Amino acid sequence: MRNTIKLLIVEHKELTQRTNSQAGRADEARRARLILLLDAGHTWASIREKLDCTDSFIDRWGKRFAAERLAGLFSRHAGQLPSTLTPALEARILEWSIKRKPRDGSTHWSTRKLAAQLDVSHMMVARGWRKHALQPHRLEGYIASNDPDFETKAAEIIGLYLHPPQHAGVGEGVL
Repeated sequence: MRNTIKLLIVEHKELTQRTNSQAGRADEARRARLILLLDAGHTWASIREKLDCTDSFIDRWGKRFAAERLAGLFSRHAGQLPSTLTPALEARILEWSIKRKPRDGSTHWSTRKLAAQLDVSHMMVARGWRKHALQPHRLEGYIASNDPDFETKAAEIIGLYLHPPQHAGVGEGVL
């Protein structure tokens, strides 16, 4: 299969510049290279090999260039609109952060856990926390132990600190 594309001198110069540009986008350079290869008479098989692309890629961009010339090489995907931290979402993030605990038994929320719970991005949670100087991981809290002998063990350790053995290396300049 071949596309018959004949470039004007100005178009050839522009496409060559796009392929050689270090500052340009890689996807634009790839499309420019495709058109230059089509103009040079390469087969789709050789283009697939050189650009590591599919027939649909060659067909789509070849047709767009034929219909619109250089303007047809710009991507049609407008991207995603930036998401904003609305007051309602902000209030929801803060309410969940302060008043609710994670169901998995954790002592506090992480940005990713809360984001998954609220179905938002973890960066949205982080922005809400930063805006209100909220640091759930630094809030004082009680960490429960699952060890049934925890109380006995803790009492022994605290007792050692309060009443160290006579020759223990505690206190008197011993490092």
